[in-house]
Amino acid sequence: MNFRPANTILAISTHTLMCVLVVALSATSGSAQPPAAPAPSEPAPPPADSQGEMKAGQASPTGREARLAAYLSGSTFTGQFTIEGNAKADPKPESYQIASCEPLAEKDMYRLKVKIRYGDVDGEFPMDLKILWSGSTPVITLDGVWIPGLGTFSSRVLIHDGRYAGTWQHDAKGGHLFGTIEPAVQSAPAE
Repeated sequence: MNFRPANTILAISTHTLMCVLVVALSATSGSAQPPAAPAPSEPAPPPADSQGEMKAGQASPTGREARLAAYLSGSTFTGQFTIEGNAKADPKPESYQIASCEPLAEKDMYRLKVKIRYGDVDGEFPMDLKILWSGSTPVITLDGVWIPGLGTFSSRVLIHDGRYAGTWQHDAKGGHLFGTIEPAVQSAPAE
């Protein structure tokens, strides 16, 4: 298995992270979205409480889901992002922290609590995000989510071997993002 939680990262540029935060908060607050195409028939997700968390008696996360959540919790992401069509501009720096990550009851969904300091925003925000797997490689996936008054947002962020790379899109603007991760410091067990 290529996924190595000690050498793996998820990141989204500060710009894209703010977009994803807006998407996640809007989606959980009941904002209107355009009708989606009918989904293929799939089994219903396991029951969850009103917060989307797993109830007693539900299946536990798989080993790789639990390892990914443990690895992302407390991690710091540092890298750069670009804006397509602005070839003369240097990539812009980004850095932020994932306070915690936990798998949710809905398949492929995770709740990330992200610490953000950007402009007038300074706080910790929960975001429910889809993380799909390409073989043994986790990929953050946001597909054409429309936010009234703001636009449409998409991203793909591949997580592999202590690095992240991906694309982000906000309406007509988009670009690339890439960087490294510093995992949470693990304390030595008491003797």
